[in-house]
Amino acid sequence: MSDSTVQATGEGRPVPAGRRLHPLTLRRTLVIGIVALLAAVTLVIGVLSVLALQSFLVGRLDNQLTAATDRSLDALDGNQGGGAGQVPPPASQFLGIPGQREGTLAAIVSNGVVFNAAVISADGSFEPVAEDQLQGLIGLPVDGVPRTVDLGDLGRYRVVVAAPVASDTLLVGLPLAEVDATVLQLGLLITGIGVAGVILAAAAGALVVRLALRPLGRVADAATRVAELPLDRGEVALAVRVSDEDADPRTEVGKVGAAFNVMLDHVSSALSARQASENKVRTFVADASHELRTPLSSIRGYAELTRRSGHQLPDDIVHAIGRVESESVRMTALVEDLLMLARLDEGTELDQRPVDLGRLLVDAVSDAQAAGPEHEWELRVPKRRVTVPGDASRLHQVVANLLTNARVHTPAGTRITATLGRRSTVEGREAVIEVIDDGPGIDAELLPSVFERFVRGDGSRARATGSTGLGLAIVSAVVEAHGGRTEVTSEPGSTVFRVILPMD
Repeated sequence: MSDSTVQATGEGRPVPAGRRLHPLTLRRTLVIGIVALLAAVTLVIGVLSVLALQSFLVGRLDNQLTAATDRSLDALDGNQGGGAGQVPPPASQFLGIPGQREGTLAAIVSNGVVFNAAVISADGSFEPVAEDQLQGLIGLPVDGVPRTVDLGDLGRYRVVVAAPVASDTLLVGLPLAEVDATVLQLGLLITGIGVAGVILAAAAGALVVRLALRPLGRVADAATRVAELPLDRGEVALAVRVSDEDADPRTEVGKVGAAFNVMLDHVSSALSARQASENKVRTFVADASHELRTPLSSIRGYAELTRRSGHQLPDDIVHAIGRVESESVRMTALVEDLLMLARLDEGTELDQRPVDLGRLLVDAVSDAQAAGPEHEWELRVPKRRVTVPGDASRLHQVVANLLTNARVHTPAGTRITATLGRRSTVEGREAVIEVIDDGPGIDAELLPSVFERFVRGDGSRARATGSTGLGLAIVSAVVEAHGGRTEVTSEPGSTVFRVILPMD
């Protein structure tokens, strides 16, 4: 399996590359950190409290056990001589003495055998202990040290084994039931209080973190508004700034806000300088184009006048005059295109009259077919009229430029189809014009910039005639001036230029 399809996790398990853990927001990270820290502190305090209480209660029980053992030993010393083989005394002898509490266990261990084991019941009587419950008492060391044993149904006991005489040893025990119940009650209480405290802390922490991060949120909102501005072109009024309250350098968020404002000031200055430079270039292009129209017309007129003068001129002079005339025509077209783009850049308003796009496409395709009979032309328009508000001459130029582009950049025999349709969107009704050809397609590297100025196709769409690289730029500029947009998709055998215009 290749590295492009899986990646390893921290435990070494492969995870599909498409699955990624969602990053936690800063707010959620802070709340989780606060809750986790509080839960850990509560857990440690709870465990230490339970252990401390248990140790205290067990110690106090051991003191009671020592006292009960001493009383039992006193009774045993006064009633037993200690000979081998002597019958062990009954447990009641040690349980019935004054001071023994309910649940006290007493037994005699002789030669590893437990005799006469009994406990004090709730009514003060002595109940014998079953043999299966005595298994935990066998084998205990005779050292007088209290130990915890489990006696089955009787529960857990703290027992101590002493050796008052030769072969018989006394075993005394006290129940741990009260200790266990108290410790359990404290554990449940701490758990309940801890859980409630963690929940309240989570809610309070979320509120505090939300309030603390409000300035950061406002800085992020300002950055989002700047990101949504069209900064790539046109005159940009970059008036968005972080408020003085959120740009106080004495706070961490304020440092970010202040740095953001400084960055916006630099960006605004750069955009103003860029716009001023673009305005100068546009003014120059507009002025130069306007000034070039007259001398170009004169050059063309004098060349045409010379060619038609009737004088017998050498062939090379006739050819040169013809070239001057043809180049003046091409330069005039270039100047007109540049002048139009300059006017569109300046925001010159276009006519807003109803334009029948069906009739416009019929005329444009007829002209294109006459100019390129070597191509196959097809037109698809709906029977119902499709009308948009706009400048008829400019929209005709849009369609003519698209058809010319398809004809010039495709070989003879290519099928070129012009279609017209309509569609409804959430923004309103739209008219859609498409120019489709089955030529070799546009280079993928060139595709994103086809509507930019002075961009020309390479060898994949060979040019049969000269091109200024302004045709598609004019298409984009005119369509945008009408509130529409242009799209293009291309692959070998199918290139689609799409113009979308609002109908309402």
